[in-house]
Amino acid sequence: MQANLATLFESNANLFGDKPALVWDKGCLSYAELDQRASAFARFLATHGVSPGDRIALLLPNQWTFAAALFGILKLGATAATLNPGLKREELEEILADLRPRGVVEKVEFDEGAWVTSKQTAAPALIVYTSGSTGRPKGAVFSHGALAFANQSWGGPVMRLSSEDVVLGVLPFSHNFGMNGALLAPLLFGASVAILERFTPDAVFDTIRRFQATVFPGVATIFRRLLSSPAFSAADLSSLRLAVSGAAPCPWELCQEWRERTGIRILRGYGMTEVPRPISYFVDDPADFPDAIGRPVPGVEIRVVDDAGRSLSCGQVGELWIKSPTAMDGYLDAREETHEVMVDEWFKTGDLACVSPEGFIRIAGRKRERILRGGYSVFPQEVEATLLSHSSVAEAAVVGIPNPDLGEEVAAFVTLKPLAKATAEELIRHCEKRLAHYKFPRSVAILAELPKGHTGKVLKSELMKKQVP
Repeated sequence: MQANLATLFESNANLFGDKPALVWDKGCLSYAELDQRASAFARFLATHGVSPGDRIALLLPNQWTFAAALFGILKLGATAATLNPGLKREELEEILADLRPRGVVEKVEFDEGAWVTSKQTAAPALIVYTSGSTGRPKGAVFSHGALAFANQSWGGPVMRLSSEDVVLGVLPFSHNFGMNGALLAPLLFGASVAILERFTPDAVFDTIRRFQATVFPGVATIFRRLLSSPAFSAADLSSLRLAVSGAAPCPWELCQEWRERTGIRILRGYGMTEVPRPISYFVDDPADFPDAIGRPVPGVEIRVVDDAGRSLSCGQVGELWIKSPTAMDGYLDAREETHEVMVDEWFKTGDLACVSPEGFIRIAGRKRERILRGGYSVFPQEVEATLLSHSSVAEAAVVGIPNPDLGEEVAAFVTLKPLAKATAEELIRHCEKRLAHYKFPRSVAILAELPKGHTGKVLKSELMKKQVP
């Protein structure tokens, strides 16, 4: 048994009452009203045969109903599986076949009457599915305790939220970053959430201005599109005190440009579906290093190990292992796949990293993404960083493609900044001057946009299918 996360929100509903919890273009819900609707949804589920421990799939966009449904499921003691409503039919069918939910919620309905939330529950709180880019989608199962720790970390040392904050909710709530950083953490710290159902630069600028948003969780793609928008120069961002990046790496050059043009810091960090935000920069610490992703949040342990699992010293590159209270319990009904990534509560990230004497972590590349070119190891992140150092490049992704002589060859895909001009040959020469002979890409494809998942992460599996020059 474990403490039910919903009771933490209920405490805030009693404490903050009429204070706005959720605001959006055409409405507002106070803490008390949101809690009442969550209880009414719990009653609806119960009267329609849902029991504690059942799994309920949520297929809801960024609307107030998502929060009401999520807390309602938790109040009942059932388990929520948050799914992207933009999934294609085949993707959804595959996930639902694995999840076997008691019900699928696409519309939220309510039943009036009394409701008492059990303070303890034996069921998991949440199931979040991985993207499936390396195989079939897998459901990461999280306890109530893992969610509580994650959001205490988000709202505490990472963002330092208070009841005075208004957090922009433009990231998809169905994903860990958006759900925790932009919805649950604010509500558990008494802040308000300004909900935006769909991203457009104009809508973001208007929402920040209208609701005086103070904290802006986003992904690199969002920050880049805002900087490139014709409306940026006239946008009023004066209420913001902090921007927070996640889901995919945010290039240092982008962080610099954002800060130069807005005066606002982008707080970088690291996490994945299975281990939400175990490493981050902290809002109260001004330290920022171009090639580091931050340091472990309080309560998180890290190790850098060799192929035999032996710990390495500072500065040595090996696989990053993480032990965190936020980690998943395991993959749903997949004991073998869980054991492949978890050893004695340590999660094996598959990322190659090293640690500085000060405790900051630098990612060298993906263990599985390593390109073997003529016997040499090439890590895409290093080549991508070199491409991003070119003044015309907005985004870059590097993959290995089959080569009959070398085994693999280094291939790059980039997008350019608005009005910027650069040729593939120019970008290849740029890298050749800065990288060892076996590292620089022999081909560069300039695209209108890079293929991305709904969280903004580049889908390198899609790039592998493209023809390169």
